[in-house]
Amino acid sequence: MNMKKITPFLWFNGDAEQAAKFYTSIFKKSKMHAVTRYPESAAKCTGQRKGSVMTVEFDIEGQRFTALNGGPNFKFTEAISFVVRCKTQAELDYYWKKLSSGGGKEVACGWLKDKFGVAWQIVPEGLMEKMLASKDSERVNRVMAAVMEMMKLDIKKLKAAYVGKTK
Repeated sequence: MNMKKITPFLWFNGDAEQAAKFYTSIFKKSKMHAVTRYPESAAKCTGQRKGSVMTVEFDIEGQRFTALNGGPNFKFTEAISFVVRCKTQAELDYYWKKLSSGGGKEVACGWLKDKFGVAWQIVPEGLMEKMLASKDSERVNRVMAAVMEMMKLDIKKLKAAYVGKTK
């Protein structure tokens, strides 16, 4: 297996395996891998139960992740988020609904937090690379104004803002 140089390592408080199962159930190109358990030596120094899940490795869309049951010391914040680029509104709606389900929270401007507290940005392809990177500042301003008014992003409205057909 060709391992990538960098793997996001996510710290959970006892629900790393549930999180990995949740994510791999949402993304079609995903797979669960190794589950490690706390040996006695690590359990003693971390306060975790011997034999409980320590790490879970999983892939989403070709990106390897490791989920760690590290305890309650650290929480997720929006300072780190994962961007999901979507080709269609149906795809955007699917990820928005699935990732915000079961206790997740819609935030603003295409951002949400899932039920584990992980932040996600569900955006249309081309939003950042084309619309917001345009050399035409009027286009950028119109698109950003539209984004700022939305919770879940609407591709049709963003494209209309980009070409100047607002309202």
